[in-house]
Amino acid sequence: MRSLFKKKKNKDEGVPDLTINRISKKADIALNIWFAIWTLICVLPLLLVVIVSFSSEQSIFENGYSFFPSEWSLAAYEFFFKLGDQLIRSYGITIFVTVVGTVFSLAISASFAYVLSRSDYAYNRLFTLLMLFTMLFNGGIVATYMVNTQLLGLGNSVWALIFPMSFNAFYIVVLRTFYKSIPVELIEAARVDGASEFKTFFRIVLPLSKPGIATIGMFTMIAYWNDWFLGMLYIVDQEKYPVQTLLWSMQNSLEFMKQSSANALEYAEMAANAPTDSGRMALTVLVVLPILLAYPYFQKYFVKGLTVGGVKG
Repeated sequence: MRSLFKKKKNKDEGVPDLTINRISKKADIALNIWFAIWTLICVLPLLLVVIVSFSSEQSIFENGYSFFPSEWSLAAYEFFFKLGDQLIRSYGITIFVTVVGTVFSLAISASFAYVLSRSDYAYNRLFTLLMLFTMLFNGGIVATYMVNTQLLGLGNSVWALIFPMSFNAFYIVVLRTFYKSIPVELIEAARVDGASEFKTFFRIVLPLSKPGIATIGMFTMIAYWNDWFLGMLYIVDQEKYPVQTLLWSMQNSLEFMKQSSANALEYAEMAANAPTDSGRMALTVLVVLPILLAYPYFQKYFVKGLTVGGVKG
Protein backbone atom coordinates (compact mmCIF):
# COMPACT_ATOMS: atom_id res chain seq x y z
CA MET A 1 0.00 0.00 0.00
CA ARG A 2 1.32 3.44 -0.95
CA SER A 3 1.94 5.79 1.91
CA LEU A 4 -0.38 8.79 2.21
CA PHE A 5 2.58 10.99 3.12
CA LYS A 6 5.35 12.18 0.85
CA LYS A 7 8.84 12.41 2.24
CA LYS A 8 10.87 15.41 1.28
CA LYS A 9 14.61 14.81 0.98
CA ASN A 10 17.06 17.09 2.69
CA LYS A 11 19.20 18.67 -0.05
CA ASP A 12 22.21 19.12 2.24
CA GLU A 13 22.45 15.63 3.70
CA GLY A 14 20.59 13.58 1.09
CA VAL A 15 18.38 11.90 3.72
CA PRO A 16 14.61 12.06 4.07
CA ASP A 17 13.29 14.92 6.19
CA LEU A 18 10.51 13.40 8.26
CA THR A 19 9.50 16.76 9.74
CA ILE A 20 7.77 17.78 6.48
CA ASN A 21 4.87 15.50 5.54
CA ARG A 22 2.29 16.41 2.96
CA ILE A 23 -0.90 14.45 2.49
CA SER A 24 -1.68 13.38 -1.07
CA LYS A 25 -4.44 15.06 -3.06
CA LYS A 26 -6.51 11.85 -3.30
CA ALA A 27 -6.33 11.28 0.44
CA ASP A 28 -7.20 14.91 1.05
CA ILE A 29 -10.33 14.63 -1.11
CA ALA A 30 -11.33 11.34 0.57
CA LEU A 31 -10.94 12.83 4.05
CA ASN A 32 -12.95 15.93 3.11
CA ILE A 33 -15.76 13.74 1.77
CA TRP A 34 -15.66 11.61 4.94
CA PHE A 35 -15.86 14.61 7.26
CA ALA A 36 -18.60 16.18 5.12
CA ILE A 37 -20.67 13.00 5.49
CA TRP A 38 -20.25 13.02 9.26
CA THR A 39 -21.15 16.71 9.38
CA LEU A 40 -24.37 16.00 7.49
CA ILE A 41 -25.16 13.12 9.86
CA CYS A 42 -24.91 15.56 12.78
CA VAL A 43 -26.71 18.51 11.15
CA LEU A 44 -29.55 16.82 9.25
CA PRO A 45 -31.52 15.65 12.35
CA LEU A 46 -31.49 19.19 13.73
CA LEU A 47 -32.52 20.56 10.33
CA LEU A 48 -35.36 18.02 10.18
CA VAL A 49 -36.63 19.17 13.59
CA VAL A 50 -36.69 22.79 12.40
CA ILE A 51 -38.50 21.90 9.15
CA VAL A 52 -41.10 19.76 10.91
CA SER A 53 -41.77 22.57 13.39
CA PHE A 54 -42.78 24.75 10.42
CA SER A 55 -44.91 22.01 8.83
CA SER A 56 -48.67 21.72 9.14
CA GLU A 57 -50.25 18.83 11.02
CA GLN A 58 -51.98 17.69 7.82
CA SER A 59 -48.67 17.53 6.00
CA ILE A 60 -47.10 15.47 8.79
CA PHE A 61 -50.14 13.15 8.82
CA GLU A 62 -49.92 12.57 5.05
CA ASN A 63 -46.15 12.47 4.50
CA GLY A 64 -44.67 11.88 7.95
CA TYR A 65 -41.51 13.71 8.95
CA SER A 66 -40.12 15.08 5.71
CA PHE A 67 -37.54 17.60 4.59
CA PHE A 68 -40.02 18.73 1.92
CA PRO A 69 -43.44 19.22 3.56
CA SER A 70 -46.46 19.70 1.34
CA GLU A 71 -47.68 22.62 3.46
CA TRP A 72 -45.84 25.13 5.63
CA SER A 73 -47.42 26.50 8.78
CA LEU A 74 -46.64 28.70 11.80
CA ALA A 75 -49.46 27.18 13.85
CA ALA A 76 -47.10 25.49 16.31
CA TYR A 77 -45.24 28.70 17.18
CA GLU A 78 -48.48 30.70 17.30
CA PHE A 79 -49.87 28.13 19.71
CA PHE A 80 -46.94 28.44 22.12
CA PHE A 81 -46.99 32.21 22.00
CA LYS A 82 -50.63 32.01 23.09
CA LEU A 83 -49.47 30.23 26.24
CA GLY A 84 -47.90 33.53 27.16
CA ASP A 85 -46.99 33.73 30.83
CA GLN A 86 -46.32 30.01 31.32
CA LEU A 87 -43.69 29.81 28.59
CA ILE A 88 -42.04 33.07 29.65
CA ARG A 89 -42.04 31.98 33.29
CA SER A 90 -40.46 28.64 32.42
CA TYR A 91 -37.80 30.39 30.34
CA GLY A 92 -37.06 32.76 33.21
CA ILE A 93 -36.66 29.90 35.68
CA THR A 94 -34.39 27.99 33.29
CA ILE A 95 -32.20 31.05 32.64
CA PHE A 96 -31.93 31.78 36.37
CA VAL A 97 -31.05 28.17 37.19
CA THR A 98 -28.51 27.98 34.35
CA VAL A 99 -26.70 31.22 35.20
CA VAL A 100 -26.68 30.85 38.99
CA GLY A 101 -26.01 27.11 38.86
CA THR A 102 -23.11 27.48 36.43
CA VAL A 103 -21.45 30.23 38.46
CA PHE A 104 -21.96 28.36 41.74
CA SER A 105 -20.72 25.05 40.31
CA LEU A 106 -17.65 26.69 38.75
CA ALA A 107 -16.80 28.38 42.05
CA ILE A 108 -16.88 25.02 43.85
CA SER A 109 -15.06 23.08 41.13
CA ALA A 110 -12.34 25.68 40.49
CA SER A 111 -11.50 26.28 44.16
CA PHE A 112 -11.64 22.62 45.18
CA ALA A 113 -9.54 21.54 42.18
CA TYR A 114 -6.90 24.15 43.02
CA VAL A 115 -6.58 22.85 46.57
CA LEU A 116 -6.21 19.27 45.33
CA SER A 117 -3.61 20.32 42.75
CA ARG A 118 -1.29 21.59 45.47
CA SER A 119 0.96 18.71 46.51
CA ASP A 120 2.00 20.59 49.66
CA TYR A 121 -1.56 20.54 51.04
CA ALA A 122 -1.60 18.33 54.13
CA TYR A 123 -4.97 16.66 53.45
CA ASN A 124 -4.56 16.34 49.69
CA ARG A 125 -4.76 12.55 49.59
CA LEU A 126 -7.70 12.34 52.01
CA PHE A 127 -9.93 14.76 50.12
CA THR A 128 -8.92 13.26 46.77
CA LEU A 129 -10.06 9.83 47.95
CA LEU A 130 -13.32 11.25 49.30
CA MET A 131 -13.98 13.00 46.00
CA LEU A 132 -13.19 9.92 43.91
CA PHE A 133 -15.43 7.85 46.19
CA THR A 134 -18.43 9.93 45.06
CA MET A 135 -17.66 9.02 41.43
CA LEU A 136 -17.99 5.29 42.20
CA PHE A 137 -20.74 5.11 44.83
CA ASN A 138 -23.90 7.05 45.64
CA GLY A 139 -26.95 6.60 47.80
CA GLY A 140 -29.43 6.36 44.94
CA ILE A 141 -32.45 8.46 44.04
CA VAL A 142 -34.44 7.66 47.18
CA ALA A 143 -31.66 8.69 49.58
CA THR A 144 -30.89 11.79 47.50
CA TYR A 145 -34.55 12.80 47.46
CA MET A 146 -34.87 12.39 51.24
CA VAL A 147 -31.75 14.44 51.92
CA ASN A 148 -32.75 17.27 49.58
CA THR A 149 -36.39 17.46 50.64
CA GLN A 150 -36.42 16.50 54.34
CA LEU A 151 -32.93 17.43 55.55
CA LEU A 152 -32.18 20.46 53.37
CA GLY A 153 -35.80 21.49 52.75
CA LEU A 154 -35.34 22.05 49.00
CA GLY A 155 -38.62 20.46 47.94
CA ASN A 156 -40.68 22.48 45.41
CA SER A 157 -37.95 25.13 45.36
CA VAL A 158 -35.89 26.52 42.52
CA TRP A 159 -32.77 25.74 44.58
CA ALA A 160 -33.57 22.04 44.18
CA LEU A 161 -32.68 22.53 40.50
CA ILE A 162 -29.27 24.04 41.37
CA PHE A 163 -27.65 22.41 44.41
CA PRO A 164 -27.91 18.69 43.46
CA MET A 165 -25.88 19.32 40.26
CA SER A 166 -23.39 21.82 41.67
CA PHE A 167 -20.70 19.27 42.62
CA ASN A 168 -19.23 17.21 39.80
CA ALA A 169 -16.19 15.12 40.68
CA PHE A 170 -15.20 14.55 37.05
CA TYR A 171 -15.00 18.27 36.32
CA ILE A 172 -12.87 18.74 39.43
CA VAL A 173 -10.46 16.07 38.21
CA VAL A 174 -10.21 17.81 34.81
CA LEU A 175 -9.51 21.21 36.38
CA ARG A 176 -7.04 19.64 38.79
CA THR A 177 -5.11 18.28 35.79
CA PHE A 178 -5.24 21.70 34.15
CA TYR A 179 -3.84 23.41 37.26
CA LYS A 180 -0.97 20.94 37.39
CA SER A 181 0.12 22.12 33.93
CA ILE A 182 0.80 25.60 35.35
CA PRO A 183 4.52 25.97 36.21
CA VAL A 184 5.12 25.62 39.94
CA GLU A 185 7.72 28.39 39.71
CA LEU A 186 4.94 30.95 39.18
CA ILE A 187 3.21 29.96 42.40
CA GLU A 188 6.49 29.90 44.31
CA ALA A 189 7.42 33.33 42.94
CA ALA A 190 4.07 34.71 44.10
CA ARG A 191 4.65 33.24 47.55
CA VAL A 192 8.10 34.84 47.73
CA ASP A 193 6.54 38.19 46.81
CA GLY A 194 4.19 37.86 49.76
CA ALA A 195 0.98 36.93 47.91
CA SER A 196 -1.60 35.01 49.90
CA GLU A 197 -3.18 31.79 48.65
CA PHE A 198 -6.36 33.64 47.64
CA LYS A 199 -4.40 36.30 45.77
CA THR A 200 -2.31 33.64 44.01
CA PHE A 201 -5.45 31.79 43.00
CA PHE A 202 -7.36 34.82 41.69
CA ARG A 203 -4.46 36.78 40.18
CA ILE A 204 -2.30 34.00 38.69
CA VAL A 205 -4.03 30.63 38.52
CA LEU A 206 -7.47 31.66 37.27
CA PRO A 207 -6.23 33.95 34.43
CA LEU A 208 -3.99 31.14 33.17
CA SER A 209 -6.86 28.64 33.39
CA LYS A 210 -9.40 30.42 31.17
CA PRO A 211 -9.54 27.60 28.55
CA GLY A 212 -10.23 24.95 31.18
CA ILE A 213 -12.71 27.12 33.10
CA ALA A 214 -14.57 28.03 29.88
CA THR A 215 -14.75 24.40 28.77
CA ILE A 216 -16.08 23.15 32.10
CA GLY A 217 -18.40 26.16 32.26
CA MET A 218 -19.88 25.28 28.88
CA PHE A 219 -20.46 21.65 29.86
CA THR A 220 -22.03 22.74 33.16
CA MET A 221 -24.27 25.29 31.44
CA ILE A 222 -25.51 22.68 28.95
CA ALA A 223 -26.19 20.24 31.80
CA TYR A 224 -28.28 22.81 33.70
CA TRP A 225 -30.10 23.98 30.59
CA ASN A 226 -31.01 20.47 29.39
CA ASP A 227 -31.97 19.06 32.78
CA TRP A 228 -35.61 18.04 33.11
CA PHE A 229 -35.37 15.25 35.68
CA LEU A 230 -34.83 17.47 38.74
CA GLY A 231 -37.86 19.56 37.82
CA MET A 232 -39.96 16.44 37.47
CA LEU A 233 -38.63 15.01 40.74
CA TYR A 234 -38.72 18.01 43.06
CA ILE A 235 -41.10 20.60 41.61
CA VAL A 236 -44.79 20.22 42.46
CA ASP A 237 -46.22 23.57 41.33
CA GLN A 238 -46.52 23.75 37.58
CA GLU A 239 -45.76 27.48 37.67
CA LYS A 240 -42.21 26.63 38.80
CA TYR A 241 -41.49 24.24 35.94
CA PRO A 242 -38.29 24.94 33.98
CA VAL A 243 -38.66 24.89 30.23
CA GLN A 244 -37.26 21.35 29.85
CA THR A 245 -39.78 19.97 32.34
CA LEU A 246 -42.46 21.91 30.47
CA LEU A 247 -41.41 20.08 27.30
CA TRP A 248 -41.50 16.75 29.14
CA SER A 249 -44.99 17.50 30.44
CA MET A 250 -46.31 18.40 27.02
CA GLN A 251 -44.83 15.30 25.44
CA ASN A 252 -46.62 13.13 27.98
CA SER A 253 -50.00 14.82 28.09
CA LEU A 254 -51.72 17.93 26.79
CA GLU A 255 -53.72 18.00 30.02
CA PHE A 256 -50.93 20.15 31.44
CA MET A 257 -52.07 23.10 29.31
CA LYS A 258 -55.63 22.76 30.59
CA GLN A 259 -54.37 23.26 34.16
CA SER A 260 -51.88 26.04 33.48
CA SER A 261 -54.39 28.89 33.56
CA ALA A 262 -57.47 29.97 35.46
CA ASN A 263 -59.31 30.15 32.14
CA ALA A 264 -59.67 26.37 31.79
CA LEU A 265 -62.25 26.48 29.00
CA GLU A 266 -60.00 28.56 26.76
CA TYR A 267 -57.04 26.24 27.28
CA ALA A 268 -59.20 23.15 26.86
CA GLU A 269 -60.21 24.42 23.43
CA MET A 270 -56.56 25.20 22.63
CA ALA A 271 -55.52 21.70 23.73
CA ALA A 272 -58.15 20.12 21.49
CA ASN A 273 -56.72 21.96 18.47
CA ALA A 274 -53.11 21.82 19.57
CA PRO A 275 -50.48 20.86 16.96
CA THR A 276 -48.99 17.72 18.48
CA ASP A 277 -46.07 16.65 16.29
CA SER A 278 -45.09 20.06 14.96
CA GLY A 279 -45.72 21.48 18.45
CA ARG A 280 -43.17 19.16 20.03
CA MET A 281 -40.63 20.09 17.38
CA ALA A 282 -41.35 23.80 17.77
CA LEU A 283 -40.83 23.64 21.53
CA THR A 284 -37.62 21.68 20.95
CA VAL A 285 -36.38 24.49 18.68
CA LEU A 286 -37.29 27.09 21.30
CA VAL A 287 -35.37 25.11 23.93
CA VAL A 288 -32.26 24.37 21.86
CA LEU A 289 -31.87 27.74 20.13
CA PRO A 290 -30.41 29.73 23.08
CA ILE A 291 -27.74 27.13 23.82
CA LEU A 292 -26.80 26.98 20.13
CA LEU A 293 -26.27 30.74 20.13
CA ALA A 294 -24.03 30.49 23.20
CA TYR A 295 -21.88 27.64 21.84
CA PRO A 296 -19.75 29.66 19.35
CA TYR A 297 -18.51 31.92 22.15
CA PHE A 298 -16.97 28.99 24.02
CA GLN A 299 -15.80 27.02 20.99
CA LYS A 300 -12.42 28.76 20.80
CA TYR A 301 -11.54 27.36 24.24
CA PHE A 302 -12.53 23.76 23.51
CA VAL A 303 -9.42 22.45 21.78
CA LYS A 304 -7.01 23.81 24.38
CA GLY A 305 -9.31 23.03 27.28
CA LEU A 306 -10.01 19.41 26.33
CA THR A 307 -6.45 18.48 25.31
CA VAL A 308 -4.79 19.82 28.45
CA GLY A 309 -2.43 17.30 29.92
CA GLY A 310 -2.32 15.28 26.70
CA VAL A 311 1.23 16.38 25.89
CA LYS A 312 4.01 16.58 28.44
CA GLY A 313 7.18 18.53 28.20
